Amino acid sequence: DDDTFSNVFCENSEKLINAHLFALAAKYYSLSNLGVCTPLEDVLEALRGDNQGTAGIKTDEFMNTKKSHEVQVMSELVDNIANYCGIKQVIDIGSGKGYLSSFLSMQYNLKVYGIDSSNTNTNGAHERNRKLKKHWKAYQSRGRANLKSQRLERASDRPMEDEINCKEINERPLNNDSSLQSHDQVTIQALVPSCDFTEIATSETSKQSKVDLVARTQSDESKLSEEFLAILNVLPADAVEVSCSSQCNYGELCEEEKMQRKMASLKAKASESNESNMYFPLTSCITAETELGDIITDLEDCMMVGLHTCGDLAANTLRIFTAKPEIKAVCSVGCCYHLLSEQFENQQECPEEVWGFPMCQYLKDKGWCCGRNARMSACLALERVAVGQMLPTESLFYRAVLQVIVEEIYGVTKSDRHVGKTFSKSSSFIDYVRKALKKLELDDSKLPDSCIMDYYEKYKHRMNELEAFNMLKVVLAPCIEVLILLDRLCYLKEQDNIAWSGLVKLFDPVKSPRCYAVIALKKQSC
Repeated sequence: DDDTFSNVFCENSEKLINAHLFALAAKYYSLSNLGVCTPLEDVLEALRGDNQGTAGIKTDEFMNTKKSHEVQVMSELVDNIANYCGIKQVIDIGSGKGYLSSFLSMQYNLKVYGIDSSNTNTNGAHERNRKLKKHWKAYQSRGRANLKSQRLERASDRPMEDEINCKEINERPLNNDSSLQSHDQVTIQALVPSCDFTEIATSETSKQSKVDLVARTQSDESKLSEEFLAILNVLPADAVEVSCSSQCNYGELCEEEKMQRKMASLKAKASESNESNMYFPLTSCITAETELGDIITDLEDCMMVGLHTCGDLAANTLRIFTAKPEIKAVCSVGCCYHLLSEQFENQQECPEEVWGFPMCQYLKDKGWCCGRNARMSACLALERVAVGQMLPTESLFYRAVLQVIVEEIYGVTKSDRHVGKTFSKSSSFIDYVRKALKKLELDDSKLPDSCIMDYYEKYKHRMNELEAFNMLKVVLAPCIEVLILLDRLCYLKEQDNIAWSGLVKLFDPVKSPRCYAVIALKKQSC
């Protein structure tokens, strides 16, 4: 009913008069309630078919809890999309220090190009790989133990599985050839009604059968050796330290030569499958007009990913995806909505400019604008507040009073400079104001301590008001986020070359508040 939430605001003054109804309305229009998201489990099931996921290294051994959760979940999804599309190359936009990129390469044997605008991040990615190599023996030992445990479990389960499979085959009608043929096909049609992926799926199934046949005939030792070769491919050449004793007796030397020859032979046999297992950190600023072929010389059929791509980078990732035929799929999780550029924010007509919002024609036609305050609110984390991780009220209060001082004492209403994390480095409100004024390049000598404290005392009693106001912003945050995300999804729905697109909740929002991914697959011919 359109009138359900009509009494949230006063009709004349437009002031909020019913906070409870306001909260209910915000919940009603959030992504979790609108029913527009596709469950992650459904996407994975459709992509995998009857294939099982790969068990591997736990990311929490070399990442913090938040990053580990994000990388573990997103890398599994990316691998399934890549397998479904039959591609081995991944381009990670805004890759930072390479957490996702390196794991995709190591765990899933994908050839990954991590592109970041910061050379510092690129160098950090190289350094991180170097450190990862130093501790890899421990990870490898644990992986070997896990592999052995999994084999034992499979061996114990196999008699029961064989009995069940045999029973299924005997009970299946012999004249139903079509159902037998389609039994192993990926059921993506439930998600992708407009496109036939049968040819791709059949081709990939055939390839996978060959790979599985080869894998079954290899010994455990060969598997471990190939895994080790894969790790060497991940790391920069200068990160691999080869050390051996300068004095070896004849027997030791022979064993070493045997091992070297064995490794060389394995590498030659595995070169086709392992040549894709590489990670290349690159530095480049990505825009909507970026030609990936100028950055990646061996660009081939690939997919684009982005884990918390900042501001306009998320929008530009989708634009590049739709424009480039080589890019078959995209999986993008955006963040930093406050840094989005808006076409209608300043009411300036720049038709040639590429904006972060809006993207879809529907909102463009309506001249829709959020504004910076709304976009700032979209960055807040309702789920974290709901479990007791409250907003930093005192620091927000300091910032609010500082703004009053700057406007009234210095006459400044806008500035390109930022206060940053001054609060955490300050011992008192006076100390905070003086440090902040220096950052804003304003002369604090004409402002005595007593004057600063007068402002503090004047507004101290209104701190509860500020907290209540910010809580209302937190409640509204999901509604603003849904507008930005649906704009991106609608943009993809407007494209003719997209087979399927959707919003998928990837992460636990308490661990990672920006938890929604925009995912799309192109039509087979595109």
